[in-house]
Amino acid sequence: MSRVGKNPILIPEGVELLVEGQKLSVKGEQGSLSMDLSDNVELQHSKKQIEVKVLNNDKNSKSQWGLTRSLIGNMVKGVSEGFSKILEVKGVGYRASVEPGILQLQLGYSHDIKVGIPADISVKCAKPTEIQIFGANKQRVGQFAAEIRALRKPEPYKGKGISYEGEYIRRKEGKKK
Repeated sequence: MSRVGKNPILIPEGVELLVEGQKLSVKGEQGSLSMDLSDNVELQHSKKQIEVKVLNNDKNSKSQWGLTRSLIGNMVKGVSEGFSKILEVKGVGYRASVEPGILQLQLGYSHDIKVGIPADISVKCAKPTEIQIFGANKQRVGQFAAEIRALRKPEPYKGKGISYEGEYIRRKEGKKK
């Protein structure tokens, strides 16, 4: 029995849920998300909560049960509160700025790097060394943050590069004479 799948999902105020066959749509103040449900699970919902039930008792169905419950829980949290990631830019001359629809990064290369911001994600730079990424879809926010981090990963000798907030960079000792 799935420990994740058997827990009900509480629906906060201001979140609308629409189920049409195997398609689920969730709307809230942060936006709207939708997903196709697996054939191995079914939803039982009321105005206050959603429960995911498994139809078959085989291994694949049980794994889909927990996965579906987690995805729906993330959708509900995303449209009500939203998800965020904070990236730190470390290094001499490294900085970030946001123009409408474009994130501009100076990362020690001979040219500036311009990254297009997707329509469902918002990006802010409160400081030139901090990038804040917000959105309703947890996967899209994490993927966009990972793509930005991959432009200049933190290196282990001086710690320069782009890292997640609170990420520990294991430092190496340099050469000795």
